[in-house]
Amino acid sequence: MPGPTPDAPHDARPTLEAVAARAGVSRATASRVVNGGAGVRQPLVDQVRKAVEELGYIPNHAARTLVTRRNGAVAVIIDEPEVRIFSDPFFSQHIRGISRELSVYDAQLVLLLVEGSGDFERVTRYLAGGHVDGVLAFSLHTDDELPAVIRRFRVPTVYGGRPGRPGAASELAVPYVDCDNRGGAREAVRHLVSLGRRNIAHIAGPRDQTSALDRIDGYADVLPDGDPALVADGDFTTEGGARAMTQLLKRRPDLDAVFAANDLMASGALRVLREHGRRVPQDVALVGFDDMESVADATDPPLTTVRQDVVGMGRLMVRLLMERLNDGTSAGDSVITPTELIRRASA
Repeated sequence: MPGPTPDAPHDARPTLEAVAARAGVSRATASRVVNGGAGVRQPLVDQVRKAVEELGYIPNHAARTLVTRRNGAVAVIIDEPEVRIFSDPFFSQHIRGISRELSVYDAQLVLLLVEGSGDFERVTRYLAGGHVDGVLAFSLHTDDELPAVIRRFRVPTVYGGRPGRPGAASELAVPYVDCDNRGGAREAVRHLVSLGRRNIAHIAGPRDQTSALDRIDGYADVLPDGDPALVADGDFTTEGGARAMTQLLKRRPDLDAVFAANDLMASGALRVLREHGRRVPQDVALVGFDDMESVADATDPPLTTVRQDVVGMGRLMVRLLMERLNDGTSAGDSVITPTELIRRASA
C-alpha cells in the first residue's frame, strides 16, 4: 500500500512572483517596491508591503543593489585603540544610537577600527572598493589622515564631533554632529564658582581632539586669569584622570574644585582624592562631562556632570548621512546639540 504523499518542504522560501500574485501587481512592480526603487504609486506600495509581511518574503540583496545602486551598509570608523573603545561607555552609547537609526533604514553597520598604519591601509582599501554607501567617523584627531582619504574617494560622510578647529578645510567640506562642548564646560565651571570655590582645576582631554580643546576654552572663558598650574592633561581614561589628579595635588595642594573633561577621568580623580584624604565635595568639589550612567551613578558620591545626548547624536549622524545619500548632495548643515548640567552629590 503506497505511503502518504510527502508534504511540501516547510523551509521553501516565498518567491517574488508569489508576492506579486498576492498583491495583485506585476512582478516588475513588486520588484521595484521590495528593492527600494521609485515610481510606484503609494496604494500599490502598501499592497506589496502587506503581501511581503504576510508571506514572510525576504528580499534578495543582490537584486536590491542592482535597483538602488547601494550596498545597504554604512561604515562606522573609530580612530582609537580597541582597549579604549571596549572600555569607554561613550563609544558603546554612540554605536547604540547609530545602530538603532540604521535599522530604521534597513542598513547594516560595518565597524572599522583604526589603531595603527596597518589598520589605516586596510580601511583605505575597503573604502576604495566601494563596499559601503557612506561613512560615519568619530573620535578623530587633528593629524588624522582619514578626512583626506574620504575626500579622495568621495565617500558620503558625516563626522561625530567637529573634525578641526574653526575654519579648517575639513570642517567646511563635511557635516558633523557635536554637542556644545564649550558651553557645557562653561556651565560646569560656573557651577563650581557659584559654590564659592576659588582654586578650580581642570583635567583636560587629549589636545589633538576638538572636544577637549573646546572644553579647555570653556574653562578659560569663566576663569580667564586662571593659574596654568591648575590645568593638567589627561587622555579621557580613568587612569589618565588619576595621573592628572596626582599632578594637580602636587602643584596646587590648595585646590578646592576640579572640572574633568569626561566622567572616566573624573572617576580616576575621585579615587586619588580619596587616597589623599580629600573629602568630596566637602574639601574638593568634582564635576565631570558626558553623564555616562555606568560611571556617574556608580561613583561615591554620585557624580555631578554635564550631560550630552550621545545616543541621540548617533541617530542624528545617520539621519544626516541618509539625507546626503537620498539627495545626492556633497555637503549639509552640521548640528550642535545642547548640554545640561546634572547636579548630584559630588558638587
